[in-house]
Amino acid sequence: MNSQFIEASELIITDSGKIYHLNLAPSDLAQTVITVGDPDRVAMVSKYFDSVEIRANHREFVTHTGFYKGHRISVVSTGIGPDNIDIVLNELDALVNIDFASRQIKNKKTALEIIRIGTAGGLIPGVPVDSFVISQKAIGLDNMIHYYAHSESFSSNEYIDAFTNHMNWNPLNSRPYIVEADPDLFHRLASEKTIQGTTVTNVGFYGPQGRKLQLELHDESWNSRLENFEFNGEKITNLEMETAAIYGLSKLLGHKAVSMNAIVANRALGEFSRDSQTTIDSLIRYTLDKITS
Repeated sequence: MNSQFIEASELIITDSGKIYHLNLAPSDLAQTVITVGDPDRVAMVSKYFDSVEIRANHREFVTHTGFYKGHRISVVSTGIGPDNIDIVLNELDALVNIDFASRQIKNKKTALEIIRIGTAGGLIPGVPVDSFVISQKAIGLDNMIHYYAHSESFSSNEYIDAFTNHMNWNPLNSRPYIVEADPDLFHRLASEKTIQGTTVTNVGFYGPQGRKLQLELHDESWNSRLENFEFNGEKITNLEMETAAIYGLSKLLGHKAVSMNAIVANRALGEFSRDSQTTIDSLIRYTLDKITS
């Protein structure tokens, strides 16, 4: 075993042997994990399972583990934003790669398959409402990943320099990063039904995504700049609040991740889906079948 002992204040394990926020024991988690933002969306996924063996919840974190076509899968709700992803990804990793009895890191690591099923807004006309975007790349505008060592190792300085120059980047904001999906998971889930995309992850829904209600924005041209950015012929396809954080932490922790986005709005066209629940349900069924095919 690794000689590093993890103190109780750093890894919180309940009296029932479960990790604190997710309220899960190591045996409760499958190696294939679907993450969803909305706790109510967990049941939208697990209703298609052949059986559900585990149901757990604590705060906004709801988990169902069961079987779909013989494949054991856990569905975990994360809530919204990179800060919640920090909790969920670290605790998912702890469940498989830390021995709860000895509080030491295991020598033999387990790589989880983490598939996000979420909603997003399209940024260009070529990403219509009710389409599916699979994120080949994600640009993170959150600061969370920079608290971890080696986060710069997977980011392209050439890409980020071009992005920050184009965006007239506010020096008060943290430096963006870019990280790619796991190539094997990406190719397993991509098809003619999906749009290969570059997804921007930001830290909020209103100002950070260029929405204006009462408060003035630092840059009124924010969304149009995103829509017009291009690097090596690739444009940004969509905007949301989790993908880059999932990709970044998965890369650092040694897990495989891919993000599936149901496009429920198109910001360039000012459109919103008339039946977003049907679109999300279609993406759930598509993803489950791709995982097990």
